Amino acid sequence: MPQTSSFKVSAPGSTLLMGEHAVLRGEPALVCAVDSRMELTVTPRTDRRVLIDSALGHYAASLDELPDHPELRFVLTALRHYRPHLHQGMELVIRSAFESTIGLGSSAAITAALVTALDHLTGLERDLPARFRQGLAIIHEVQQGRGSGADLAASLYGGLLRFTTDPVTFTPLNFSQTLTLSLFYSGYKMKTAEVLQQVEQQWHRQPELLQALYRLMGQTTQATEKALAQGDLTELGRLMNVYQGLMDALGVCDATLSRMVYALRQDPQVLGAKISGSGLGDCVLALSRAVVNELPLHQRLDVRPAAAGVLIHHGADK
Repeated sequence: MPQTSSFKVSAPGSTLLMGEHAVLRGEPALVCAVDSRMELTVTPRTDRRVLIDSALGHYAASLDELPDHPELRFVLTALRHYRPHLHQGMELVIRSAFESTIGLGSSAAITAALVTALDHLTGLERDLPARFRQGLAIIHEVQQGRGSGADLAASLYGGLLRFTTDPVTFTPLNFSQTLTLSLFYSGYKMKTAEVLQQVEQQWHRQPELLQALYRLMGQTTQATEKALAQGDLTELGRLMNVYQGLMDALGVCDATLSRMVYALRQDPQVLGAKISGSGLGDCVLALSRAVVNELPLHQRLDVRPAAAGVLIHHGADK
């Protein structure tokens, strides 16, 4: 029976504390859901029209057609995946507490919200592992098979996770200390798929060296997991600085990011600073004892770990 009442789904953004790039080669990553959320409002329609209202664009089409829109690829790909189960159109309103330019996994967050909402709308009501697999299939279709899914796992499950790709595992981690995290936007970003392609091209003559570098990244992530278990913020910050050096060696740190990292490390409150995400733009992540100083000319967002993953809101919960 077609649904007629609207509902909301929200999913947290996320940030990788450790494990960028190496997670795609079988090494672990540490990923954290954060307290800035993406919100999706779904209003079923009685016809086959799909209307989308987002900061990235406005869209109207028939559910049976769904032509491409360059800024709404994740939404439209998700709708196409679910189209065999959809018997009515809908209005989708997407709002976010953070801008898509900030490295908080906005594409993964909206994908997590979409698969949850569309499961609910179609009555599929699958469990979180099944939603992860569906969401990762959508992400891989958009990104030509690239992407670990770590940020998707954080948006679905919440909390701080140890994540691996082969096999896919997500292990919740307990951490007794409060993590004070700040993201600073470089002012530009390169798509993850393009960064990965560039790394492949740069290292194609030295695959053994590249694999050794990934192993070092994995060992640093494992050491970070121990520091988290011991509640050792100082060691966590030091290991963030180590991983930053490995990202630089990989070739994904440019002059602007390097200046940002070293400027942040001059702040006595900062325990560690590193690239957040795939690099060659996007954000720098700083771990601190307290709120850090501003970084002139760079947009800043302070975040904290979020325990809750994706949530469905009905009635008074909206």
